[in-house]
Amino acid sequence: MRQTWRWFGPKDLVSVDDMRQAGVEGVVSALHHVPSGAVWEPEEIARRQREIGVMSDERPSGLAWEVVESLPVSEDIKKQKGAWREHIANYKTSLRNLAAAGIETACYNFMPVLDWTRTNLAWRLPHGGTCMRFDYADFAAFDIHILRRSGANMDFPEPVVAEAARRFAEMDESRKEALARNVAFGLPGAAEHLTIEGLKAHLDEYGAISPEQLRRHFIAFLEEVAPVAEEAGIRLCCHPDDPPFPLLGLPRIMSTEADYAAIMEAVDSPANGITLCSGSLGARPDNDLPGMMRRLGARVHFLHLRNVSRDTEAPVGSFYEAGHLEGGTDMVALIAEVLKEEARRKAAGRADHSIPMRPDHGQDILDDLKRQAQPGYPAIGRLKGLAELRGILTALSHPQYGLA
Repeated sequence: MRQTWRWFGPKDLVSVDDMRQAGVEGVVSALHHVPSGAVWEPEEIARRQREIGVMSDERPSGLAWEVVESLPVSEDIKKQKGAWREHIANYKTSLRNLAAAGIETACYNFMPVLDWTRTNLAWRLPHGGTCMRFDYADFAAFDIHILRRSGANMDFPEPVVAEAARRFAEMDESRKEALARNVAFGLPGAAEHLTIEGLKAHLDEYGAISPEQLRRHFIAFLEEVAPVAEEAGIRLCCHPDDPPFPLLGLPRIMSTEADYAAIMEAVDSPANGITLCSGSLGARPDNDLPGMMRRLGARVHFLHLRNVSRDTEAPVGSFYEAGHLEGGTDMVALIAEVLKEEARRKAAGRADHSIPMRPDHGQDILDDLKRQAQPGYPAIGRLKGLAELRGILTALSHPQYGLA
């Protein structure tokens, strides 16, 4: 497993120096300032590579940009409206430009409108740190009473609707505004700013698109870009829905093992792969993460390792982002399956036998609470998670006691 770290660019409050001291082997980044649908030009790619390649004192960092996260798929492509054909052509050009720069792994998602959704970006934990949380009743309060989406109350169980009404009645204006900001924070690429009116407009455009139609649009997209990626030597890897269940009346098509298996079968190319995110998929109790790695591992091109604690064993419900070795996913069993897959690849002579992984998210602890970096991406919380994951990896790889 190749240990990587997500970096949001020069404005990231967790610096290249911090990454270097964390002992990571490679960097995950993106050109967040480039609008969705536009070409990632060679000059912009090279600039980000240079930024990653030096520390604050201008000495070489020894790090390189190894994984793209994310090369965004525009809303026009997802809806097959507007400039979607031009955007697909631009996507192909961006893939070729990334390959020419030596970058071989590109993560993306096919979630409509929002990349991820949380209701609290700094939920206080018993130990005094904070983490991100999705509260189902709070989200219902936003959907029904703040967004006022038509028919929203029909999408939630009656007890949740009642609890949402109670909570909304107790909210002052600042709490309502904070909840709306938190939900809207998961915009693609963090390069756009969405208002309530803008969100309603997006939702209205998706109103006639069923999950089956969105899946057809996804397959059409992959049929265009996967051959280009395969020819260029790029491994595409789709991130799951986050959370992995329907929200805002939007279709969700990458939430379960069956969803992934269907897409892999529909476009059967080695370039059409998976970002196995244990946190996103782990928010559903019916997702067996070690089993998914065992059964779909040949197409797993990127790993996000984190954990969540669910409030319920129902398929849809509240959860918070737990420590990496806490929560509902057996991280030891999952990493063991990753190492077995890597051994199979190495025996088969695959050049990609070492799968890049990153410690996904982390709780804000210690000095993180003052730093206030990108939500979910603190320095110390992720370093703690990476150290825990390294411990499992070291033990399972030990020549005397492990899987090696």
